[in-house]
Amino acid sequence: MGALPVFLNVLAEHQVVLERPRPSGSEPGTRAPLPVPNPTKSFWIDSPGANPLAKEGSTGPLTADADIAIIGSGITGVSAAYHLSRILDKVGNTAKPLKIVILEARDFCSGATGRNGGHLTANAFQEFAAYADRFGTDDAKRALALEARTVAEILKIVKDAGKETALDLVAGGRTHLLFTEPEIEEAKRDFEAAKEAGVDLDAVEFLTKEQEYGASYPGVRTPGYNIWPLKLVTHLYTAARAVGANSSTSSLTLHMHTPVTAIAPSASDSSPRKWNLTTPRGPLAASIVLHATNAYASHLLPHLAGPAGIVPTRGQIIATRAAVPLSTLTRSAFTGNEGFEYWFPRPLSSGRPEENPLVILGGGRESEKPGFELYNADDGSVSPKVGEALRKFLPAVFPGRYVAGAEPELEWSGIMGYTKTGDPFVGPVIDPANSTSDAYKGQYVSAGYTGHGMPRAFSCAEAVAQLIIADIQGRDWTPPEWLPLHHLTKNRLEE
Repeated sequence: MGALPVFLNVLAEHQVVLERPRPSGSEPGTRAPLPVPNPTKSFWIDSPGANPLAKEGSTGPLTADADIAIIGSGITGVSAAYHLSRILDKVGNTAKPLKIVILEARDFCSGATGRNGGHLTANAFQEFAAYADRFGTDDAKRALALEARTVAEILKIVKDAGKETALDLVAGGRTHLLFTEPEIEEAKRDFEAAKEAGVDLDAVEFLTKEQEYGASYPGVRTPGYNIWPLKLVTHLYTAARAVGANSSTSSLTLHMHTPVTAIAPSASDSSPRKWNLTTPRGPLAASIVLHATNAYASHLLPHLAGPAGIVPTRGQIIATRAAVPLSTLTRSAFTGNEGFEYWFPRPLSSGRPEENPLVILGGGRESEKPGFELYNADDGSVSPKVGEALRKFLPAVFPGRYVAGAEPELEWSGIMGYTKTGDPFVGPVIDPANSTSDAYKGQYVSAGYTGHGMPRAFSCAEAVAQLIIADIQGRDWTPPEWLPLHHLTKNRLEE
């Protein structure tokens, strides 16, 4: 068992850096920029035919008026549109159909969702003890329930539509490798704490390093899935648009390459719309604005800049070819090193069982410590240090199953949105410096998933959609039992 090419046990150091205030006037500034115009090519986005909505609505007239403007076309923004359309279809709309517009700075779904690792797996128990200590056992259980519920709902949507093959859904499970003794001890502690709290852990299996799966490390096996994220989001958009059109309760429009550069209250008190959105293509008036911009949220919401808000953080991924067939590699997805690294084998493109699969591997940010790629919002380039670590990682963990020194078939980066608690901000936009003001009334946010958005964003977007419709209809809203109360913006004011 040789030395691994990444730093181990550095999550605590990463947390210190994440929580450290940024120096005044530091470069780059803490407020997030707009996405760079020429991002690296991602396997998910740039494979032929993968993104039919890439330029949708980027030319021609811009929608000038909307009931709801959603900024961001990733998993959060499109899921919100999906849920809004379904809620309106269910409760009905006695007035005219609500006009929903999704605005995106670049191509459709070209942010973190189109650049991630392709994992769709709920956390079974990891970090349960620390979460319970900080936010209480009930919220710790809600955090697990949120992820389990999100995965179950997405699976139901995909299977009900018969889209398993089209969206590359793979039920291979996940193996979390424990490289060091502190990781082993923490896993056991979290497992026992979750078990004592009544969490169902029957599907969890602890593996010893003697068990044969290609690596000489103990691990934890849990149920898990992988999916083509962009294709999932494209399906959700198509479904949302169809529901609204069929029920005549909502209409949904996309405008790609339409970055929102500013939001201001309407100049006239007599205007039927509260907010004016500025874009290079012209203005758009909206009654409600949803910020589904994740790492870029502070560009329009300055109070979310810095460690008290959402920190842009660059992740890096390679697509590399294994040296053995899938029958040897297995379909399991993997994570390791406190979650810094994550990888899984893609389904075989040819259907030939002897084909060596393409493996999607992300991580390596430890190589850039002490900065860890925090405050780096440039997905138009990659880090050579991170790239070197990724190239060496799998041959070191799985000797003989990957070729040392082999170049990846593709390498790209993407920008995640990190928060110091690891949790997203969900709910009405509230500036902690003026929390009693109505300065942001009618604006909402769901962002800051800390590299763990796939098993959370869909349901967080549903919570926000419920809240928006309740506010429109003048009804009270009760948080669903699966949503951690700590996620709500009104409960984040002390951070």
